[in-house]
Amino acid sequence: MIMSAYIYIDGWKSNLRFSSAHVIPEYEKCGQLHGHTYAVHAKITGKYDKNGIIMDFSLLKDTLKKITDELDHKILIPEKNSSVKIEKDSSSVKISFLGKNYVFPLADCVFLPISSTTAENLAGYVLEKLQKKIVIPKNIESIEIGVDEGYGQGARISKTF
Repeated sequence: MIMSAYIYIDGWKSNLRFSSAHVIPEYEKCGQLHGHTYAVHAKITGKYDKNGIIMDFSLLKDTLKKITDELDHKILIPEKNSSVKIEKDSSSVKISFLGKNYVFPLADCVFLPISSTTAENLAGYVLEKLQKKIVIPKNIESIEIGVDEGYGQGARISKTF
């Protein structure tokens, strides 16, 4: 009998964390510049391969660490948000929304192809990046990525193959 099982990585315990600043203009309280220490979690469901594993923990953790490192100590800017105006030059970026203007050093920012920097959208972004960085083995049935914006508060997104 072939069984499905899953592996799980806890981002808090595995040091898959990043600290970043962001704004969510659509919400009054979150429309102010603020930050979080985020943790990224992964749950991979699938069938055992010929070696009796679902997926190599090292490959998964190393790839997620690279993704979190790209976001760490950055200002997260959603490129697909129609209410956020983004102006870049060679050394700085100005973002404007709701009558507010912020200017940051370009090197301190990361531009994300998402509409909002909510935990839900960040989880989707991490899942997409993971899929681009590794070949998903054929025995994998689903991947769930979680992004917490503090201990005990976050969002999960999953993709079934």
